[in-house]
Amino acid sequence: MTILAVDFGSTFTKGVLLADDGAVLGTAATVTTGTQRRGDILDGYRELRRALEVADGVAVHACSSAGGGLRLAVVGYERTVTAQAGHRVGLSAGAKVVHVAAGELSTDDAAAVRAARPDMVLLVGGTDGGNADVLLHNAARLAKVAIGGHGDHAVPVVVAGNVDAREEAASLLRATGRPVVLADNVLPQIGVIAPESARAAIRAAFLRHVIGGKGLSRDPAFGAMVEAATPDVVLRGVEVLAAVEGGGDVLVVDIGGATTDVYSCLTPEGEDATLRKDVVAPLWHARTVEGDLGMRWNAVHVIEAAEAEHLLDASPDTDALRAYAVRVHERPDSLPVDDAERALDLELARLAALVAVRRHARPAQPTESPRPLANVTTLIGSGGVLRHADEAGRSRVLGAVLADHAGGWKVPRAASATVDTAYLLFAVGLLADRKPELARALATQVRHTP
Repeated sequence: MTILAVDFGSTFTKGVLLADDGAVLGTAATVTTGTQRRGDILDGYRELRRALEVADGVAVHACSSAGGGLRLAVVGYERTVTAQAGHRVGLSAGAKVVHVAAGELSTDDAAAVRAARPDMVLLVGGTDGGNADVLLHNAARLAKVAIGGHGDHAVPVVVAGNVDAREEAASLLRATGRPVVLADNVLPQIGVIAPESARAAIRAAFLRHVIGGKGLSRDPAFGAMVEAATPDVVLRGVEVLAAVEGGGDVLVVDIGGATTDVYSCLTPEGEDATLRKDVVAPLWHARTVEGDLGMRWNAVHVIEAAEAEHLLDASPDTDALRAYAVRVHERPDSLPVDDAERALDLELARLAALVAVRRHARPAQPTESPRPLANVTTLIGSGGVLRHADEAGRSRVLGAVLADHAGGWKVPRAASATVDTAYLLFAVGLLADRKPELARALATQVRHTP
């Protein structure tokens, strides 16, 4: 049976047509419709089907980050404990965390949550059997705030705090008509982080309440088609890739027009595997999002971030790079037109990748441990800038990451760098739980060695 995997992105809608043995029959991309452009998001999808000559009756699996993806606000007990745990779990679930609040919410604090315009709120706080007062106070406060409006427009709340108090917290929220999804505690005890239940609850709330509320399509077929947020399935795809790589640690750098996302699947060893050194344990399968690092919308911020990291020198080439960043920032739909601009584009990508991986590797708090990336055996690059670059350009960007000894983290000792040229990782993640054998077969095709 033929399968079509679709990623509805903010700019492009991508498709991969697959045979039932994992063979790639075709790939295509069309401009995403129904977001900033008039029309319906399924207009571009139908164009994609025509480009791939997809027959009626083909099974379709889809993910989406269109319309800004999933905007999540996290409300926790302490900023460096439960709120930090909620932040990490939200990122792993494919969300863009737009606000983090900690402690008992005041009126102004609740207004700040509302002003962040989240699609969803993740309410956490207290270890199991521990403090429940802050969780219940915040549930009562959120129940009274019209985040997203009332009734069908009300923003859902995922409650993933102290399990002894979650039913009472849910009752407070439901009393004012707020949609609620319950999950297990993201921080059941100090030194332990448990993302799976909350990640599943966020996914369920995203599908039930958010996808249809984006106004991307009037056709219910769109909501029925989408199974998860794109970053969520990409992380799942990275997990499958790590498994087919023989359990080796995998690092993925996805350089986009607005953000640079970094994913890692690590196997803890030694004291990392046995000791709870940190108040909030690390997520060994993790994603970080650098919202200020992008090839177009945030190009000037890439330069600023690289400057702060001492990655720029004073030279005519640097002046040209600064000018180029300003130009593409002002015209985010622009593409390089000659070899000189292609070289500048790759330099922007190199800097974005370096800064993003440094941030991914460094500890979130001064008292915590850095992410152990020394055992990474495979580095995967993704994003249009890498897919369209030649082998020398890809090697320049990814090789810089593997040789970044000044970043403050231990670089991989023996890693190979590859590029997901066909953009298959999202399809691997979409199929991972429904068709695991097919997902594994597809994951073996992700590698493209520069």
